[in-house]
Amino acid sequence: MHVPDGFIDAPTSAVTAVVAAGALAVSLRGARRELDERTAPLAGLVAAFIFAVQMLNFPVAAGTSGHLLGGALAAILVGPYTGVLCVSVVLLMQGILFADGGLTALGVNVTDMAIVTTVVAYAVFRGLLKVLPRTRRSVTAASFVAALLSVPAAAVAFTLLYAVGGTTDVPIGKVATAMIGVHVLIGVGEAAITALTVGAVIAVRPDLVYGARELRQGLKLRVNGELVDAPATPAAPVAARTSRRTLWITGLAASLVLAGFVSFYASASPDGLEKVAHDKGIDAKAREHASAGSPLADYGVEDVSDARLSGGLAGVIGVGVTVVAGSAVFWAVRRRRDAQAPSEAL
Repeated sequence: MHVPDGFIDAPTSAVTAVVAAGALAVSLRGARRELDERTAPLAGLVAAFIFAVQMLNFPVAAGTSGHLLGGALAAILVGPYTGVLCVSVVLLMQGILFADGGLTALGVNVTDMAIVTTVVAYAVFRGLLKVLPRTRRSVTAASFVAALLSVPAAAVAFTLLYAVGGTTDVPIGKVATAMIGVHVLIGVGEAAITALTVGAVIAVRPDLVYGARELRQGLKLRVNGELVDAPATPAAPVAARTSRRTLWITGLAASLVLAGFVSFYASASPDGLEKVAHDKGIDAKAREHASAGSPLADYGVEDVSDARLSGGLAGVIGVGVTVVAGSAVFWAVRRRRDAQAPSEAL
C-alpha cells in the first residue's frame, strides 16, 4: 500500500498532504487525552513493532504478497489518535530512510494507511463492542473483524484518490476490482496478526490496552433457578501478570528478532499495490524515489554484500530509529498534557 512518487498527480498529492497535516494536528491534541505515564512508552513500542511486522510480507495469491498496515492494531492498543501518530511515524521513517513510499506521496500514504485504516478499524471495533459481551474474547474477536475491514477500506481510499488524480489512463473499474479483491485477502492476514497481538497483550496487561479499558466481568446470580445479571458495580482492578518494563523489553526484543532475522524469510513477491500497478499499468509514470541513494534504501545496508546480514542490520536499525522517534513524539505529547493539567485545574 506504500504509494510511490508518480502514481498520483501533484495537485491531489498536495490536497492529501493538507488533509494529513490537519489530521496529525488533531491527533496530537487527541493523543494528550489517551497517553499517560503508563501508556506513552507503549506507544513508541507499538510504532516499532508495526515497522518490524511490515517487513514480513506473507504470500496471498497469484504471486502476490501482503503485509500489516497496522492502523487497527495501533488504534486498539493505544487509542485512535495515538494510533494515527504511530503509523505516521512508521511511514515517515520508511520514506526517508528506506525509500519505501514516495516523499511527494507522503500525504497520500498517511491519509490512506494511517488515517483511513485507523478511523475505519476503530469505528468497527467500538461498534462491535457495543453489541458483544464485554470480555477479553470479545475484544480479540472485534479486533479481528476491525482489522479485516480496514485493509479493503484503504484499497477503496486509494482507488478514489486514483480516480481523482491518477497519472495513467486505466479504467477505474479495473483498478477498484483488482485493488479491493487482493486486499480482502491481505486483510485476513492483517486480522490474524492484529487479533493475536491484541490477545497476547490482553493476556498479560489488559489495563494497558486502550480498547479494553471498559471491560467488565459480568457477574451472574441464580434467581429462581435462572441466571440473571447482577446489579452493576465498579470493576475490580485487573491484576497484572507482568510489569510494564518487562512487557516493553519483551516487545522490543520481539520486534528486533522479527525485523533482524525473520524478515529474511518473508515473501519476495510484490505486494498488493505493486502487483496491481504492474498488471494494470498504473506504474507507467512512477518516478525514482528521492531517497533512492540512502544507505538503507530497499531495506538493506549499503556495502554489506551478504543479503541476510544486510537486511537484518537494516531491520534492526529501522526498529531502533522508529522506537526512538516514536518515543520522543509521545514523550513530548505526554509532557504537554502534564504541563496543561495544572492550568486546567485552575
